[in-house]
Amino acid sequence: MSKVKPTEYDPKRHSEVETIKVNSNYLRGTLEESLKAEVTGAIADDDQMLIKFHGSYMQDDRDLRAERRKQKLEPLYSFMIRARLPGGVATSDQYKVLSDIAQQYGHSSLRLTTRQTFQWHGIFKRDLKNTIAGINKALVDSIAACGDVNRNVMANPLYETSKLQAEVYEWSKKISEHLLPNTNAYHEIWLDGEKVETTEEPIYGKTYLPRKFKIAIAVPPYNDVDIYANDIGLVAIAEGDKLLGFNILVGGGMGSSHNDPETYPRAATVIGFSKPKDALSVVENILKVQRDYGNREVRKLARLKYTVDRLTETGFKEILTEYLGYELEEERPFKFDHNGDRFGWIKTDDGQWHLTLYIHSGRIKDSDESRVFSGLRAIANIHDGEFRCSPNQNIIISNVSDSNKDKVQRIVDEHGISIGQTETPTRLNSLACVAFPTCALAMAEAERYLPRLMDKIEEQLEKYSIEDIPINVRMTGCPNGCARPYLGEIGFVGKAPGKYNLYLGASHQGDRVNKLYRENINENQILEELEPIFESYASGRNKGEFFGDFVIRQGYVNAVQSGEDFHSKRSG
Repeated sequence: MSKVKPTEYDPKRHSEVETIKVNSNYLRGTLEESLKAEVTGAIADDDQMLIKFHGSYMQDDRDLRAERRKQKLEPLYSFMIRARLPGGVATSDQYKVLSDIAQQYGHSSLRLTTRQTFQWHGIFKRDLKNTIAGINKALVDSIAACGDVNRNVMANPLYETSKLQAEVYEWSKKISEHLLPNTNAYHEIWLDGEKVETTEEPIYGKTYLPRKFKIAIAVPPYNDVDIYANDIGLVAIAEGDKLLGFNILVGGGMGSSHNDPETYPRAATVIGFSKPKDALSVVENILKVQRDYGNREVRKLARLKYTVDRLTETGFKEILTEYLGYELEEERPFKFDHNGDRFGWIKTDDGQWHLTLYIHSGRIKDSDESRVFSGLRAIANIHDGEFRCSPNQNIIISNVSDSNKDKVQRIVDEHGISIGQTETPTRLNSLACVAFPTCALAMAEAERYLPRLMDKIEEQLEKYSIEDIPINVRMTGCPNGCARPYLGEIGFVGKAPGKYNLYLGASHQGDRVNKLYRENINENQILEELEPIFESYASGRNKGEFFGDFVIRQGYVNAVQSGEDFHSKRSG
């Protein structure tokens, strides 16, 4: 068995964030005092870390920074709020409330995240408590949607497609509830709940986790949750519709830092198989291994992927065995052949209809081209089913009756909302993070820019008659990886305003990350680099060969199997 010792809290050695958590009185900090301070739109520095555990980040409008500085004003601070929505499912009544909140406090804009939930931006401090309370009145919360805890658990939201999918969706809720923090701080601060002393966090402890933690569940052959990007992945293994258990994956993660070889993205590793009755215990104990052995000195090296690599896969499994008291069974065979959403209308065996809508970069708002915000609100007024977030920033109008189907379609048409029938597969497979103007970490545009770049990429694809072949494209404004750029067959990661690192070679199935091909290039250079590769792909690909596999076979980049591979020379 492993002789590696778990980490104990040491304020002299550990990062400042660890001290903030220990001294926070179980995530309370001075948040109540910060909210009452009227002289600033910000909250205290330590509270900016703690509010993440409550599902919120403090941000400011970077488009206005320079002008406000000239006027000797503080930045225009506001807050992002993220809902916790396991499996991404909300009722129509809930969606109406969430939409009304966005209209009242969030500039009539909702965002679908790559973690399968809703997000509000631009909430001013004076409205923060009312917004979170309003979300809770819809029986939705934002507890642990951010912070150093387990975050929103992802699963296929279209669970009516089979009994197995429905069972797996229920597991996403069970895991999410099981791993919630024990503290009453959220209810005290935001809902005026009774103040109850927290004496312990039985799973997390006083220091919680070293960094954020992500879990997803997939049902082969669909990898629609990007299972390999998560700290823990559960792959459902079944005979027909009977769930036999889950293959357990650990150590996925997208974050990296530019020019820092110690940091890298990583695809998760399969470590064994668990029967359903043991699944909660397995997930909890993997989390506890990360709690006890994760890096608390350097936050950029604190994700589970680094813990697995530092301990080695064998060492990690030995420690997990100690925690569980038994070994996981051998993994079972599985295969993914689909990555992404299925657009348009689908009818399930129960006679209900489900409509997957294409929402570019997940932004639900009205524009000259498409009145998505108004259209979805109009659908909610006549629809008594659900609104479901996909893991790929799209939305599903679910459980539509035969009598309502034409009415929903008419609203979609009148508001110019896409059902994914006219876009290229490559556009439909593209993701982007928020980036400017609200993300403090952004180095370049993403959400606001990717549609324009996709126009030009599509011209090249059409030129070489490959516009009908799906290519996964991902763009982020920084290397932290919120839109999973390192799983893009083509990945763009912001380096500076108008400049991006170009990555190539992830697998279309999502089980291999990509590799740097060109660094710090602008739009013209991006297009100049991609066009000859597209031309070569059009003429030289094998039957059924995806773009990510082709660029590796042709030597544009080497396949990445480890963190060391990610930073080594790009080609052989």
